[in-house]
Amino acid sequence: MIFENFQNFGPALCLGLAAIGSSIGCGLAGMTSHGAMAKVDEGHAKFVALSAMPASQSIYGFALMIILQGALKAENDFAIFGIGLACGLAFMVSAIFQGKACSSAILAVSKKPSVFGMSFAAPGIVESFALFALVGGIMMAS
Repeated sequence: MIFENFQNFGPALCLGLAAIGSSIGCGLAGMTSHGAMAKVDEGHAKFVALSAMPASQSIYGFALMIILQGALKAENDFAIFGIGLACGLAFMVSAIFQGKACSSAILAVSKKPSVFGMSFAAPGIVESFALFALVGGIMMAS
């Protein structure tokens, strides 16, 4: 039966949802980055750095996937599925909104390069929620 080994879906969802969110977030920021590059003559590396920020949620999803795979036991299969799903959704939403925050940061830096350092504040705050989900997922899986 197809749902016989549903426990493997938890770790897979954790990574899959994180990767989906990262790709959307990086895509959103990347599109803004390209538009900004067309308008300014220098500082393009700053835009690329901001565009790549949402990729970190995929790293969190990969790390938690490995931990969840190791935590699978017959008596806690549903718990591992739930942790993977919940944390994967948290990673996905965080990456998407971080991409939006990075997009606006890119626009700000393109108009006023001196705000580059401060432009990491909002995307960093959004990323902290993914870190909370990662730490929570690790604690629940232990």
